[in-house]
Amino acid sequence: MSPQKTLKERLFHALLFEFIALAICAPTLAWIMDQPLAHMGVLTLMFSLVATLWNMVYNALFDRVQRRLAFVRTLPVRILHASLFEAGLVVMLVPLAAWWLNVGLLEAFILDIGLLLFFLPYTVVFNWVYDTLRGRWIERPREALAR
Repeated sequence: MSPQKTLKERLFHALLFEFIALAICAPTLAWIMDQPLAHMGVLTLMFSLVATLWNMVYNALFDRVQRRLAFVRTLPVRILHASLFEAGLVVMLVPLAAWWLNVGLLEAFILDIGLLLFFLPYTVVFNWVYDTLRGRWIERPREALAR
């Protein structure tokens, strides 16, 4: 069963996800692309803002589907969850990267594939750890209080 999450918790989840990703990606991209940290930091921040909004909308929709279909978040489901999330981001972020870096869509797509290679496993691991810790710190104490 999918947990009921408040808007406040969804915002916390999304911001934590993006903060950790930003701290990893901005300096890494600046180094790999030989660009100033500030330039790549702004691009990464723009990506983060788009991804944060998408994260909140996508996960709310995914939770709704999970409640309706009553499936368990097994590893294959988590991989599908992360893959669909990232596919949505590709559609939104490739044009943004092309514009910001003044490159073609193909070059921006290749950059996005590189980011995908990081974010796909990061998304799976982050959400698995988050759900596990949430279960220990939020759901179990709630269940104990209800008894």
